[in-house]
Amino acid sequence: MLSKSLKIAQDNAVDQGTLRVDVTTQNSLRPIRDARIKISYTGGPGDTIEELTTNESGQSETITLGTPPLEYSLAPSEVQPYSEYTLQVEAEGFEPIVVSGSQILPAVHAVQEIKLKPLEPNMVEDNVVIPAHTLYAEYPPKIAEAEIKPVSESGEIVLSRVVVPEFIVVHDGVPTDTTAQNYYVRYKDYIKNVASSEIYATWPTATIQANVLAIMSFTLNRVFTEWYRNKGFNFTITSSTAFDHKWMYGRNIFTEISTIVDSLFTSYLSRPNVKQPILTQYCDGNRVTCPRWLSQWGSKTLGDQGYTPIEILRYYYGDNMFINNAEEVSGVPASWPGSNLQVGSSGESVRQMQEQLNTISNNYPAIPKVAVDGIFGPGTEAAVKTFQSVFDLPANGVVDYPTWYKISEIYVGVSRIAELV
Repeated sequence: MLSKSLKIAQDNAVDQGTLRVDVTTQNSLRPIRDARIKISYTGGPGDTIEELTTNESGQSETITLGTPPLEYSLAPSEVQPYSEYTLQVEAEGFEPIVVSGSQILPAVHAVQEIKLKPLEPNMVEDNVVIPAHTLYAEYPPKIAEAEIKPVSESGEIVLSRVVVPEFIVVHDGVPTDTTAQNYYVRYKDYIKNVASSEIYATWPTATIQANVLAIMSFTLNRVFTEWYRNKGFNFTITSSTAFDHKWMYGRNIFTEISTIVDSLFTSYLSRPNVKQPILTQYCDGNRVTCPRWLSQWGSKTLGDQGYTPIEILRYYYGDNMFINNAEEVSGVPASWPGSNLQVGSSGESVRQMQEQLNTISNNYPAIPKVAVDGIFGPGTEAAVKTFQSVFDLPANGVVDYPTWYKISEIYVGVSRIAELV
């Protein structure tokens, strides 16, 4: 007999979303082939509804899963607008893991990353429980702060320019909780996690862009001012909604959000004659109201009305808010060359990209090796398309801004692994 919670979940699953599971080693850059995945409703973990196996890129096939009606995520509601699934993952030579609460929204694509630890004696099965979405459950409201930190105080501002960091350190609790764990998280992955935790991927693109810009500007303010380190803490930001954003360890990411972050990740919000990124605070606009801050549900309404991202942001933060770009991206071999690389392109940027793809293919053999000749021909195009497909980018064979930086990111990661071997 079905449990009551499982029966409710099944009866309510009238729409559909899609899910792919990516399984890698704990460092997240070695794909695990032939991992076995069992999927069940979180309300009934013993009743398997799907069984999957990963390919040479550590990825499962994309499957369709039931979700609540789309309209539940398009307006404030007391009804949970997403389904929750439990994933049990095993692979030879690795510790098994159970991830509970993977969130599936209707009409959008979710990717659940699973990181497996090498098998060791006396290890117990790892368990990850993904908390409820911030728009559905109640979390502490943001404690108001000044959006611009004073620069006259000695030691307050330590960076001379805005830099997008490669990693940030996330303290998984309130600042003073000494028992909370610190996690090293790639900057882009952090933004994708927070946005997937705090807004719905079913919202208008302009609304998602505006919210992502607010999240990034807030985060870069914490980086630029070294806010917590100047207070004696050894982390960049917390996972507490009272102080910062809700970051959820192990949660799934929505591709609709991921694509937007990849295209905007060097951006932040600024005001005239202010050097630092603005600490753009916000609230949900339903349970909590926040004059002069962005309202998440309000931004969704403006997106429905055709507002652009900057129009949404100025509606809440004022007309003197502007989108700016960081001067530097940390941890990449070379900055974006300034124009797309595609069939017919040639030169040093093409050669560098070809070298990086070949290095990446050592870990991801589905990506074909290419001739390192500085000429963007059909072979390079095919390799780029495969790379884009593996890493959830539009597979058009063009090395655009998001693809360039994703290649750089993965190349740096696999190169570091090679140095340790």
